[in-house]
Amino acid sequence: MSRPSAAARRSTTSPPGSNDGDVLYAKHKKVYPRGIDGRFSRLRLLGMTVLLGLFYSVAWLSWDGRQAVLLDLPARKFYIFGLTFWPQDFFFFAWLLVIAALSLFFFTALAGRLWCGYACPQTVWTELFLWIERKVEGSRNQQIKRDKAGWTAEKVRVKTVKHALWIALSLFTGFTFVGYFTPIRELSVSLTQLSLGPWETFWVLFYGFATYGNAGWLREQVCIYMCPYARFQSAMFDQDTLVISYDAERGEPRGPRKRGVDPAGLGLGDCVDCTLCVQVCPTGIDIRDGLQYQCIGCAACIDACDEVMDKMGYPRGLIRYTTENAMAGLKTRLLRPRIIMYMVVLTALTAGLVWGISQRVPLELDIIRDRNVLYRETSEGLVENVYTLKLINMDDHPHPFALQVDGLEGLKLKLESPLIEVPAGEVRSLPVSVRVDPVVLTRPSTTISFTLRAVDKPDLSRTETARFLGPVTR
Repeated sequence: MSRPSAAARRSTTSPPGSNDGDVLYAKHKKVYPRGIDGRFSRLRLLGMTVLLGLFYSVAWLSWDGRQAVLLDLPARKFYIFGLTFWPQDFFFFAWLLVIAALSLFFFTALAGRLWCGYACPQTVWTELFLWIERKVEGSRNQQIKRDKAGWTAEKVRVKTVKHALWIALSLFTGFTFVGYFTPIRELSVSLTQLSLGPWETFWVLFYGFATYGNAGWLREQVCIYMCPYARFQSAMFDQDTLVISYDAERGEPRGPRKRGVDPAGLGLGDCVDCTLCVQVCPTGIDIRDGLQYQCIGCAACIDACDEVMDKMGYPRGLIRYTTENAMAGLKTRLLRPRIIMYMVVLTALTAGLVWGISQRVPLELDIIRDRNVLYRETSEGLVENVYTLKLINMDDHPHPFALQVDGLEGLKLKLESPLIEVPAGEVRSLPVSVRVDPVVLTRPSTTISFTLRAVDKPDLSRTETARFLGPVTR
């Protein structure tokens, strides 16, 4: 790829709207992205529809008489469809975060900022807010003209309608978000009865305000100034990474001309300098200045340029997804060691996570040995150790459990009752004592095992080990 021009270098070191690379601060200039239709814009629309549809609808789904996805923090239970997770399962969440991070690295190394352009919440909600803005205020030119004009009754009406819709959508977004932590149907009843609790009210307003501010006002500034991903993405790029690039060799020198005129006869390239690629850019950059960290990879400039090329009768692809090697006339390798490594690691981690969840037993058994007394001798001449067992039934149904101890010949378990009843989602502490004839003790410390098994569900069991202390008699 050719060396970026001075304008490109300036655009990567100074804020949009700055005319000098030495300027430390430039007043923000509002970006008015122009609407465009094309294959990539339709992909973005599809992604926005699917992601927002899932976000707003999943909270209302039911599963076995309860909300399908509910993160019940007070009860420390996390319901994900048919699964119930507890704080003890937090490592699954950490595992999932590792997979998500590696997935981001994988897709970035493969095709640049796909996440930013198509799936990032900031991009998705900004696209929705822009769609509302265009429906209410009109096209890009109409918006610019209205903002430059003075305040009139019509301008106040249009702005009021737009912001009212933005605020309503933001509050509904905050309400839906809180609905994943408080059952959304109960939340709806409380809202209609004006009896929302203080914390629910705070978080609905907080997330509503965050949505309104980020998607309605900050927009591209979040991507350029606040998001750390824009700063370290280049560390994941290489010369075979697919990025959006302008073909300067084909497009330069740029200049206007009439349709049907041979650009070679005028000494021009294929770029007609219409600036549509700049007008549709949600971050306000000029892709013709070279690859810049402000580019979120949305490909709107590709759709705009292809549309112009079609009208002019030129081949598409003046702006396209390509690689540095391809631009330099070299062979591009999409499957390279880095990509293969990411694929192998991601496959292994994902398979491991699925296997771990499928093999997960919703039962915990913690054994705490009485540390006040090492051991004691009973009136029958037996050696006794005392333990406290903590049983956690993480299943959605209550179960009667039987306890068994093994590890030494003739072990006797003393319980208050042969069956231990533990309700669903409850924790029970149980004192137990284990006795054995001292003649079987061959060393001062022996490993024994406790097995807890549900009587009505034998596959629901857990085995943990403990130490049995006593005198050595032989």
